Amino acid sequence: MEKSSLMYLSSGSFILFRSGAFLLYYPLHTVWQPLGLLLHETWHPQGVPLHKATTMPTDTSLPPNRAFCLNIACPSQAGEVAAVVAFLDRHHGYIDEFQVFDDKFKQRFFVRCAFHTTVQDALSLSTLQREFQQIGRQFDMEWQIYDISTKPRVLIMVSRLDHCLNDLLFRWRMNELPMDITAVASNHTLLQHLAEQHGLPFAHLPITPETKLEQEEKLLRLVDETRSDLVVLARYMQVLSPATSKKLAGRAINIHHSFLPGFKGAKPYHQAYDRGVKVIGATAHFITDDLDEGPIIEQVVERVTNAHGPDQLLTVGRDMECQALARAVKSFIERRVFINGNRTILL
Repeated sequence: MEKSSLMYLSSGSFILFRSGAFLLYYPLHTVWQPLGLLLHETWHPQGVPLHKATTMPTDTSLPPNRAFCLNIACPSQAGEVAAVVAFLDRHHGYIDEFQVFDDKFKQRFFVRCAFHTTVQDALSLSTLQREFQQIGRQFDMEWQIYDISTKPRVLIMVSRLDHCLNDLLFRWRMNELPMDITAVASNHTLLQHLAEQHGLPFAHLPITPETKLEQEEKLLRLVDETRSDLVVLARYMQVLSPATSKKLAGRAINIHHSFLPGFKGAKPYHQAYDRGVKVIGATAHFITDDLDEGPIIEQVVERVTNAHGPDQLLTVGRDMECQALARAVKSFIERRVFINGNRTILL
């Protein structure tokens, strides 16, 4: 039989646990939705089920909301979740999503909490950040609170191939990727027309062995001037220098046309054909100064047969590259990606 228990907060609210799992945060003055699953029972403070329901009642007269996302990485320890929930309760925060992961090998704990407040109760982002500092210090947290209404600013880099750029632009137009594209940059002018068709600034940064470092300095200035939060290498075929890679650490995503960590280099599909592989893939990862070795964010794979030649593998691969890159960008702009050593945690 599953065990249920309650933890009361000083505010008069309580948290419901079942079989050791954190299930429901319940302020006594209102009903809050479950975290991670829909409960079929509404619980009285003594643990007695009052009624059963499959849907929560809705109030169409609710005022507009302000939405935020709280991200935390900290040492594994007791009391972190209770402190976060109590903080949100004090500030009238309604939890929309709450995901956690405990890395038992590295003793690191990760939290992503999306919440909102109604306009009449809303505090400013700076106020929330200031008032969370004490909890952050208490639990030695690396944390950030984001205003969800503020779209991440994204700079896209390309070379000659347009499939990833076209896919990102389509998803952006359809609002599948809620981001502000600050510019498209390239070492060629071949895709300038795509940027201009979408009303986006285009930066031409031609690369030669003699101008590489100078152009990378221009790239970094462009990132700063456009206040870009993320740089997306959408089949940008120049290897960034170690110095530039370090400056963009944690905010530059590359799409590699291979299922890493195998088949590196310029022609991975030809290598895959020569080896007679049965699965090919694409990998989206953060860039580091170690080529194609950055923390992996997203991977897509597809089974292939003996009948697939190099050109057919390329065709299949292009589709996978678009999927993997779009998913990685979406995870980043939704604040779901946490770097944990040389790997990522997605919440």
